[in-house]
Formats: sequence, C-alpha cells, structure tokens
Amino acid sequence: MELVNSWPTTMWMIWVILLLTLWTLPWKGVALWRSAGNKQLAWFVCIFIFNTLAILEIIYIFGFSKKKNNAQAQ
Repeated sequence: MELVNSWPTTMWMIWVILLLTLWTLPWKGVALWRSAGNKQLAWFVCIFIFNTLAILEIIYIFGFSKKKNNAQAQ
C-alpha cells in the first residue's frame, strides 16, 4: 500500500488539537484554582489527572465549587 499524501489531514488535526487546547486550558486553570482554594484535594487531583475536554471542570465550577458564606466560615 502506498503512502498517501496526508498534509491536509495533518493540518486539520493540528488545528483541532490547538482549538481544543485553547478551550480546555482556561477551564482547567479556573477549576484547579478554585479546588485548591476550597481545599478540595480529591477534586484537584481528578481535574489535574483526567482530561475530559473541560466537561469535568465545568461541572466542578458550576456545581461543586460554591464559595462559603462569611457566616459559615466563622
């Protein structure tokens, strides 16, 4: 089987990977920052290890990272 010219396919894949990286990094950064600030080690480790294309990060940010009220903190 001959090697087919794969230049267009390669460029397309590079753009997809770049866009997915640019989508994931800000979500991952915010989620890691909040989980560290809330001292939630399990969430920090899971977000750090698993790459879910920001799905896990968005769930954490909007569902589990609620800030504590001042009354609860005292």
